[in-house]
Amino acid sequence: MSGAASALFLLDIKGRVLIWRDYRGDVSAVRTERFFTKLIEKEGDPQSRDPIVFDNGVTYLFIQHNNLYLVVASTQNCNAASLLLFLHRIVHVFKHYFKEFQEESLRDNFVVVYELLDEIMDYGFPQFTEAAILSEFIKTDAYRMEVTQRPPMAVTNAVSWRSEGIRYKKNEVFLDVVERINLLVNNNGQIIRLDVTGALKMRTYLSGMPECKLGLNDRVLLEAQGRTTKGKAIDMDDIKFHQCVRLARFENDRTISFIPPDGTFDLMTYRLTTQVKPLIWVEAQIEKHNRSRIEIMLKARSQFKERSTATNVEIVLPVPSDATNPNIRTSMGSAFYAPENDAVVWNIRSFPGNREYMLRADFKLPSVSAEEATPERKAPVRVKFEIPYFTVSGIQVRYLKIIEKSAYQTLPWVRYITMAGEYELRLV
Repeated sequence: MSGAASALFLLDIKGRVLIWRDYRGDVSAVRTERFFTKLIEKEGDPQSRDPIVFDNGVTYLFIQHNNLYLVVASTQNCNAASLLLFLHRIVHVFKHYFKEFQEESLRDNFVVVYELLDEIMDYGFPQFTEAAILSEFIKTDAYRMEVTQRPPMAVTNAVSWRSEGIRYKKNEVFLDVVERINLLVNNNGQIIRLDVTGALKMRTYLSGMPECKLGLNDRVLLEAQGRTTKGKAIDMDDIKFHQCVRLARFENDRTISFIPPDGTFDLMTYRLTTQVKPLIWVEAQIEKHNRSRIEIMLKARSQFKERSTATNVEIVLPVPSDATNPNIRTSMGSAFYAPENDAVVWNIRSFPGNREYMLRADFKLPSVSAEEATPERKAPVRVKFEIPYFTVSGIQVRYLKIIEKSAYQTLPWVRYITMAGEYELRLV
């Protein structure tokens, strides 16, 4: 087992202790002055950005949220990643109770804060950090707290992420398959980065304790069943599931089986291992005429099949900061000059597959320029878009079954969408 935390401190922006909880008796509140001094020294060093401070045998791990510092101190060889995650979970719990987690909410609710700190950590080891569980036996009402004597239902139940007794008049499930394509192209037109990340986002409005089963066109599963996989199966990497998914069942037969939380959650995230084409390719030609005029020609080409259409396409083209008198023409959509961003913004409402559109822009430049002027910072062309009913991976939901003991009828809705993530092309 990794080393335990000695104490937890909540500090204001000036390093003063607002609330602290001593779990093991080997780090006093006075030590926070040394921590804050070290922190100030650390912030003065641009090369040092890690959230860890060492001082005289004590390790301090910290995060900043609004006008507060959350600090865990330990004298042991602790698991830094685990304790940093614990601090982020504390923020989530406090936001659940107070909505806005900041210095004022701490001062107004310090009794509740101490009760929470007693429950979420015991002798320096993290315990319950699920806000839904804590709220079942620590209740707040106008800065007062009620503690029930019975243990919370979610603790005694195997399903900590879902309470019993949920009822809806209309039982529905919404599943969005969202994929983001990230692209970085250098000024020679070479692709530096091209990857696709995906997520299965769910919104569930289901009564009772439903059992859900989801099937995908997963290559491993289809090959195990002896089915043909030519052009219909996908390879996924770095698959991560929500805690509700039965991992042993997935490892066994690739079935995604789970009892879902109520409301919105990410069921699964993944990354593509196969190479794909950039969905929208942009090329720019820039010509300067006698230092008094600049002419830009931009080509945008969609590299997906004609049956799909990109919507809400936005191409942001950087221009010199001293450019004036714009004259902009497009073969499709509309464009305008945004001087506050030193850019031309080109909007194309509908961009079908296998099409090419053009933009031409003329700008005037100052006729006099300093010989030793600072070189112009070349910002990249940024592209945003969405392609509904389309995924880069070709992922398909083969079935989504909901089984509940009352046997009610369920309406499942599945939607596919691909959008731009970090999508940048650098100019020549």
